[in-house]
Amino acid sequence: MELYTNLREGEKGAWVSICIYFLLSAFKLIVGFLGSSEALKADGLNNFTDIISSLAILIGLKISQKPPDAQHQYGHLRAETIASLIAAFIMAAIGIQVIIQAVQHLANPVQEVPSTLTAIVGFISSLVMYVVYKYNLRLSTRINSSALKAAAYDNLSDALVSIGATIGIVGSMLGFPILDGITAFIVGIIIMVTAYNIFHEAAYTLSDGFNVEEVKSLSSVVKLIHGVETLKDFKGRMHGNLMLIDLTVTVDPNLNVIESHRITEEIERNIMKVKPFSVVQVHIEPHFKEKIVME
Repeated sequence: MELYTNLREGEKGAWVSICIYFLLSAFKLIVGFLGSSEALKADGLNNFTDIISSLAILIGLKISQKPPDAQHQYGHLRAETIASLIAAFIMAAIGIQVIIQAVQHLANPVQEVPSTLTAIVGFISSLVMYVVYKYNLRLSTRINSSALKAAAYDNLSDALVSIGATIGIVGSMLGFPILDGITAFIVGIIIMVTAYNIFHEAAYTLSDGFNVEEVKSLSSVVKLIHGVETLKDFKGRMHGNLMLIDLTVTVDPNLNVIESHRITEEIERNIMKVKPFSVVQVHIEPHFKEKIVME
C-alpha cells in the first residue's frame, strides 16, 4: 500500500534529523563550554532534545506501519501523532531547563567574553538546519506526514535559534555580555513556543478535530456529483496521515440499488482525487420533496 510506503520513506527524514542533531549538539556543547557562550550551550542543549524528539517521531513512524490487528482494526497510524505529542513534552521540559539556566546566568553574569569560534559555529549551524528544514518539509508534503512536517518546523525553529545565538554571541564580544544570557533566555522561549505548536496540532488531531475549510471544500465536491440531491451530513477526522470521511447524501428514491451504488462510487472517486490518502464511507437516503397541501 502506497500509504505505508510513504511512511517508510518518512523514516529517511527522521534519520537525517537525528544524525545532524547529534553532530551539531556535540559540537555546540563542546565549543560553547570551551568558548564560554551560554547562548551556544543553550542552542546545543536544544539540539540534544531534538535528537530525542526525532527518535520519538522515528519510532512513531515505524509503529504506524504495522498492519491492522484484532485490537487495532483501523491500523496503528495514530502512533505517528502520539509520537509528535511525546516530542512536544520532551521539548517543553528542555525549554524550561534552558530558561532556568539563562535566568541564573543573568542573575550571576560571567564576564568572560565568548570566543569568535562560537559565533562561527552558531552561524554555520543555522545554515545547516535551514537546509534540513527544506528537505524535511518537501518530503513531508510529498508523503503527507504530519509528524515529519512537525519535525521540519522544529528544524526551522532551530535555524532561527542558531541565528539568535550568533547575534547574542557577537553582541557579547562587542562589550555587551548580558546579551549572551538574554539570547539564551529567548532560545528557551522559542523552544517552548515550538513545543506548544506541536502539542496543539497533535492534541487537535487526537481529539478528532477537523479543518472547517476542508469540510467546505470537500462538501462542494460532493454536491456537484450528478444524482446527489442534498448533502445531509459530513464528518471528517484524521487517523495519522489518513483522512476518514463519513457522509450522508439523499438521492432519487426511484433509483435502484445499482444506480445508487454508482453514485456512492463516484463520490468516493472524486474525493480521493482531491485527497488520495482517504477512506470515504457514504450513506444513501431517499430524497422526498415536501408535499404542498392545498386548502
